[in-house]
Amino acid sequence: MHSDAVAVADLVKRFGAFTAVDHVTFTVHAGEIFGFLGPNGAGKSTTIRMLCGIITPTSGSGHVAGFDLFRQPERIKESIGYMSQKFSLYPDLTPMENIRFYLGIYAVPPSSWKTRMEWVIRATRLESVRHRLTRDLPPGWRQRLALGCALLHRPRLLFLDEPTSGVDPITRRHFWEFIRQLTAERVTVFVTTHYMDEARHCDRIVMIDAGKIAAIGKPAEIIEKTLPNRPDADLQEAFVALMRGRP
Repeated sequence: MHSDAVAVADLVKRFGAFTAVDHVTFTVHAGEIFGFLGPNGAGKSTTIRMLCGIITPTSGSGHVAGFDLFRQPERIKESIGYMSQKFSLYPDLTPMENIRFYLGIYAVPPSSWKTRMEWVIRATRLESVRHRLTRDLPPGWRQRLALGCALLHRPRLLFLDEPTSGVDPITRRHFWEFIRQLTAERVTVFVTTHYMDEARHCDRIVMIDAGKIAAIGKPAEIIEKTLPNRPDADLQEAFVALMRGRP
């Protein structure tokens, strides 16, 4: 049994002649917020899809939630929560109907449905719109609903792929407050983002570029190592310095 929530070594994903993820190695400790940062096309979403058992790596090794990436992808899917970059709920259903649908998908015992539905509605602050069509909700509210649905089966490991993309700053702040509450309950959160200001919420981060890891560690450590002569530097500046060699 692996004590880390995620542990991968030399993970590679190729699509024909194109290498999307190039010998990536890292671990994610149980109960931490782990950020996966990089520019568009860096390999973030490909990595998270491999870790969630959605696509098979080309080579390498790894375990997620204690299960082997190559041999046990279905067990991984059963054990994690996943919120994709693209909104994946049904716009013609209400929040309550979407929640009920995903309770069935996750095979949550029917005896728990009422309790879980009410918990999600309260946690995502959607009480006043529970019976409105999902398509009529603002983008940030739909994102909150998607996050709630990903938590219905009480996973101990949650993958969020750019969860705050396209939402307003206030909604982003509330979103991160909720994520902090989850980690206080020992839920591990793996989040991809291209917002440098959000990375300050992460315990550790990886910066990835062109499929390769450019830096890994606590945000402050990466800043200090990248810009040692700049005590006033922030993570945005460290990121720009690390990515400066991009074509």
